[in-house]
Amino acid sequence: MSSKAITVFCSSSEAIAPVYITAAGELGEAIAREGWDLVYGGNDLGAMGALADACRSAGGKVIGITPQLFVDKGFADNRCAQLIITPDMRSRKARMEEMADGFIALPGGFGTLEEVSEIIVGRLLKCHAKPVILLNVAGFYTPLVDFFEKMIEGGFAKAKARQGYVVANDVAGAMDALRQHFRPDIQAAASPSRG
Repeated sequence: MSSKAITVFCSSSEAIAPVYITAAGELGEAIAREGWDLVYGGNDLGAMGALADACRSAGGKVIGITPQLFVDKGFADNRCAQLIITPDMRSRKARMEEMADGFIALPGGFGTLEEVSEIIVGRLLKCHAKPVILLNVAGFYTPLVDFFEKMIEGGFAKAKARQGYVVANDVAGAMDALRQHFRPDIQAAASPSRG
């Protein structure tokens, strides 16, 4: 089976709590262990740096995609197996989507929210059928999922919007969700029959 590429959206902030940095490292290692490639925002700060470093340390391939403005600021991760420099943020997002077989959103700021929202909308509009996982570290995404429910209850979104994403409370759950999407036959065979 050819290698899958997992695009991870996350924060480059250095001010976030250690629990989020730890989760980023665990996710990077898990992606490498699975034999999948990591595609991410290409910066070496915050959760981004922890994610990429852990993936590399576990023998994984890291592909960074970053706009020229971050290269100019000295934020680019030059240790990536492949570092793609885009002219702007919009083209960065497009490349991250294009290269992905699946998406995971770690906790992040407005940039992460914008990225994962666009990917969820694309899935709901059937522009792609790739899995989208919200990695709900320390309950970070619970208020957002509650807001999604409020949109559905208010008629602003259809109930099928719930099919646009999966919420995983830990790295193991996120990896299980991806495996189930990529290899449903293996998952079905591994599950005990009920009857």
